[in-house]
Amino acid sequence: MKGIYCLVLRNGACDLEVGRLGPVHFREGWHIYVGSALGPGGLAARVGRHFKLAAAQDRRPRWHIDRLLLSPAFSLEGAVCGGTEERLECRLAGAIGREGVPGFGCTDCACDSHLFYRSDDPFDEITRAFTAIGISAVTRKTNKGESDLLI
Repeated sequence: MKGIYCLVLRNGACDLEVGRLGPVHFREGWHIYVGSALGPGGLAARVGRHFKLAAAQDRRPRWHIDRLLLSPAFSLEGAVCGGTEERLECRLAGAIGREGVPGFGCTDCACDSHLFYRSDDPFDEITRAFTAIGISAVTRKTNKGESDLLI
């Protein structure tokens, strides 16, 4: 199934080098990354890749989000996913909005960011954002020790 998703990460305060963005300061709390999985393999392949990368922590980063997934300062807490064949990733990013990391994860669109900060657990808020754009969401929280996610 193709679709869009949010990865939910938790972190302590840290500074990370994020590719061409350079050094970025991350406040302690939660970060929401908005992504799409419209290519081959859909949500299972794309979100599964993120979960496997977070568990391995020994591979080379390819995308901005990989820098966070590979950092010991960040913990992948889960994902919220919704099936769609439409390019609604930017609409979802707009529905989540507020306190974004400028330029993160949005090099192929006109959005300001696809990574957003929250001080508290954002899972319920993310589900409401999916509903606001007309998509049913499925939430999967990580069980520490599991390396992949089934959609």
